[in-house]
Amino acid sequence: MTGLRRFIRRHGWSYAFILPSLLTFTVFVLAPVVWALVISFQEYSLVRGGRWMTPFYKNYLTAFTQFGGVFVSAIRNTLIYTVFTVTSNILVGLVLASLIQPLSHRLRTFFRAAYYLPAVTSALIIGLTWAYIFNAQWGFANYVLRWVGLPPVRWLSDPDIALGSVTLSAVLTVPATAVVLFSAAMGSIPREYYEAAELDGAGPIQRWWHITVPLIKSTTLYLVVIYTIASFEVFERIYVMVPSGVGNSTQTIVTQIYNNGFKDLNFGVASAQAFVLFVMIAAVAVVQFRLLRSDVEY
Repeated sequence: MTGLRRFIRRHGWSYAFILPSLLTFTVFVLAPVVWALVISFQEYSLVRGGRWMTPFYKNYLTAFTQFGGVFVSAIRNTLIYTVFTVTSNILVGLVLASLIQPLSHRLRTFFRAAYYLPAVTSALIIGLTWAYIFNAQWGFANYVLRWVGLPPVRWLSDPDIALGSVTLSAVLTVPATAVVLFSAAMGSIPREYYEAAELDGAGPIQRWWHITVPLIKSTTLYLVVIYTIASFEVFERIYVMVPSGVGNSTQTIVTQIYNNGFKDLNFGVASAQAFVLFVMIAAVAVVQFRLLRSDVEY
């Protein structure tokens, strides 16, 4: 009891200050997540409440087998989208940040602000813009094709290329967060490293590859993780650009969760799919941490 009083006297104010944030997190994040896990093992109805299922994993089995295994197709589509978008975001962000880093402070600030503008734009607005660009009748993409003598393409209505069109729209969107964070990380690298490498005869590409890239590894890890999570959870872009889904060709994990939970009111299956998504994100994040973690300090 004396130890508890000493602990409260020493750390009580610290915990009092973070208590509002802890309560908010518990009520609006932790509790719904736990409740969703419970629902994933139940046949849940808004009217009748929940009823435990036999076998207990029935919702998870249904998630993978309903409608001819569309959830499996959604997982595959999500993985394809994630691989291309995360790779392009990291590479484009790294290249753009490297190009603006040698500029003056004023120009670096200008380009950082310019590249960050898409990040403050609503995802729905960006999705609508790309939907207009890929419109089969009067979209800008087909206008360019007709201008060079090529036939128009059904970008968002052809099931063979619809997912590729959505992925292309994400790839061609400037990765604002990556540019800003990579630029800031490069600016914190001591100049002495580059001067020493230059004295040893290292060229610009060699200095970039052997000094810049390794020393921003922690930033790269952070960006890879957050971009992977965002890609796994893609919904707005799909919902706006291809609301009909074009069959199952553009179905993703989150669109399946939305359809089951909010259209069909099948909350048990939707919760099961949500936890499948959680496990996938956690597993990928663990692999990324193991591959990209760095103990470099400077």
